[in-house]
Amino acid sequence: MARTESNEFKNGTIAPDFKLLNTVDATFLTLDSVKGDKGTVIMFICNHCPFVIHVNDELVKMANEYQQKGINFIAISSNDVENYPQDAPKLMQKIAKELKYPFPYLYDETQVVAKVYDAACTPDFYVFDASLKSVYHGQLDDSRPGNGKPVTGKDLRSSLDNLLENKPVLENQKPSMGCGIKWK
Repeated sequence: MARTESNEFKNGTIAPDFKLLNTVDATFLTLDSVKGDKGTVIMFICNHCPFVIHVNDELVKMANEYQQKGINFIAISSNDVENYPQDAPKLMQKIAKELKYPFPYLYDETQVVAKVYDAACTPDFYVFDASLKSVYHGQLDDSRPGNGKPVTGKDLRSSLDNLLENKPVLENQKPSMGCGIKWK
């Protein structure tokens, strides 16, 4: 389980657009079609990463809570499915249904979207305001598989609460950490 930290993504950067397959219902979605009225969380995840598996329940809980407040969640998997077949779209659909993902689970087959976001690991979290300007790029919280700390989502939650309350962006944004994206 190699640990990879997220790369820097400057606050104020406009979210790069995309059009990707939603594995849940086999439709193609653009960023504009799934962004939230008040904000958008884009997260790079995958099926098999122990770091993602560790936080999946909290992701579902947070999405259910914050989507009611106008912040939409979007999950993207960019892993090479030839060498990591457990991340294939059919299995993405299966995981999304089993875990009751309340958000689209998009497949970035060409890995272009991961590259334009400079995504490095799974999970990797980006928060954008209503204008799709970046306000947060960092960890969910301090919990990692095996470190004994509870999964609370405190860092991402603080970022979302600040966004909803028109407070300044978090100054201390710790990088996310997880498995490196599996590049082709």
